[in-house]
Amino acid sequence: MAFDITRLVAYGVVLVAVAYPLGLYMARVFAGEPTWLTPVLAPVERLVYRAAGIDPGTEMPWNVYAISVLLFNFACFVILYLLLRTQGLLPWNPTAAPGMGPDLAFNTAVSFVTNTNWQAYAAETGASHLAQMAGLTWQNFISAATGISVAIALIRGLTRREAREVGNFWVDLTRSWLYILVPVCIVLALVFVYQGVPQTLAGRVDVKTVEGAVQSLRVGPIASQEAIKVLGTNGGGFFNANSSHPFENPTPLTDFLQVLAILAIPAGLTFTFGTMASNARQGLVVLSAMMVLFAISVGVMYGFEAAGNPNLTAAGADQVASATQAGGNMEGKEVRFGIEGSALYASVTTAASSGAMDGSISSMTPMSGGMAMLNIALGEVVFGGVGAGLYGMLVFAILAVFIAGLMVGRTPEFLGKKIGPKEMKLAMFAVLALEAGVLVLSAIGVVAPAGLAGRLNMGPHGLSEILYAFCSGVGNNGSAFAGLHAGSLFYTVTVGIGMLIGRYLFIVPVLAIAGSMAAKKQVPPSAGTFPTDTPLFAGLLVGVVVIVGALTFFPVFALGPILEQLLMHAGRLF
Repeated sequence: MAFDITRLVAYGVVLVAVAYPLGLYMARVFAGEPTWLTPVLAPVERLVYRAAGIDPGTEMPWNVYAISVLLFNFACFVILYLLLRTQGLLPWNPTAAPGMGPDLAFNTAVSFVTNTNWQAYAAETGASHLAQMAGLTWQNFISAATGISVAIALIRGLTRREAREVGNFWVDLTRSWLYILVPVCIVLALVFVYQGVPQTLAGRVDVKTVEGAVQSLRVGPIASQEAIKVLGTNGGGFFNANSSHPFENPTPLTDFLQVLAILAIPAGLTFTFGTMASNARQGLVVLSAMMVLFAISVGVMYGFEAAGNPNLTAAGADQVASATQAGGNMEGKEVRFGIEGSALYASVTTAASSGAMDGSISSMTPMSGGMAMLNIALGEVVFGGVGAGLYGMLVFAILAVFIAGLMVGRTPEFLGKKIGPKEMKLAMFAVLALEAGVLVLSAIGVVAPAGLAGRLNMGPHGLSEILYAFCSGVGNNGSAFAGLHAGSLFYTVTVGIGMLIGRYLFIVPVLAIAGSMAAKKQVPPSAGTFPTDTPLFAGLLVGVVVIVGALTFFPVFALGPILEQLLMHAGRLF
């Protein structure tokens, strides 16, 4: 156990060591300052602007920025939807994958456009190579770049003085994928290939097994999709087993690189925020709040998984079951990653709006699975998705400032700007839209016959399957609890609607907040100003996230994972 804890601490140290220079680099990119890649990429950037008719010197007010985001994402949805519907008629389809049905194509297109990457289809057989490369992998870059762009627009809104504009969406989008996502993914994909991840246009490869039989294995352009899958916190895998499949995640090194890549940009953006705000401590406060919540998540998951299932380790258990639980709960986990690696991966992916997995959440102990679900229910702000985590946490920071002002009678100010009723209404709308989306859709799922028919298990575990699906969809996470028939008409449509709610009913209020704050004057701090760059505010921010997020879902969690954990100790399993 001591060795496991040491590795978990080492991961946190390496993460911060990578995030710091990356955050400073991203600040230079979005400020338009030269970087070491500028001589190579600046001509490409100018070519993109000329080809698209973009004037990089023209900025947008928040409403034009928001309309650009919505229209561009809608165009991406239409293109991807048509590609998935017609993939059976198009080239680069070595496994003869048929065109998806209308509801499945809708669900998949919405999923990848919103950076959710929920996969209601059999990944290795349901999409052609053309759809994987030109549709899904391409959208992985674009959806991640959209999230980063919105975060940068909000930072500008918070830091600018009496301005009408929050940036140019097309410039932010281009710089996100050109200077950040593509260069890192090229290096990461080459490392994955070196470690044994396939990268080929072939559909299958025949191998001879130990017994002498011939087995046909599915292959394809996996390494390139794997790189952006983790770096862009997308999570959609080439295989249905995702990162537990040896072709996606063959070694402990690739496993470590994946969990590092998933949190690299979300953590790095906190340093970007501190740099653009000209106050590094502001970024450190946000990072500290994220790290505290993340440490709690990892500790809970690792602790319950290491403890295992008492029904399989108690005296008198049969020898096979006892061996299975030796050292903790290894059900649904790869031996090469172990409990520590699986707990870390599950914490990272549910904290980061990624959805990638190297094990089965449904096979975890109830409280571990419940912790994964809580990470998403908190609003995907425990690092969160690329961009989405930062702008989500900044919304909670605005709430925390207002609450602090009410508690101690101080002026609600953030970065020298007063927080007024307009900003509070927008912030609360964004938070409540996500929570209402999860709870309303889950309520429909547990009373509708079609929703109940999708369960594999009964009792509290079945409730967790339904609740997790809508948490994952509305939270734009994309991970699955397993067991749920996600490909049914009911779930493809309702989860698809949830993804749209979670993405765009949050983005639009965030951009509105950016526009409102950008237009305000900055006032110098006074004796009545509550400081937002101190450990006290970091603690308050953690408290607000937990109170607003966790307590909202406590009643339904009590009927799901908490009840199942109690019943497990009473000897009843589901």
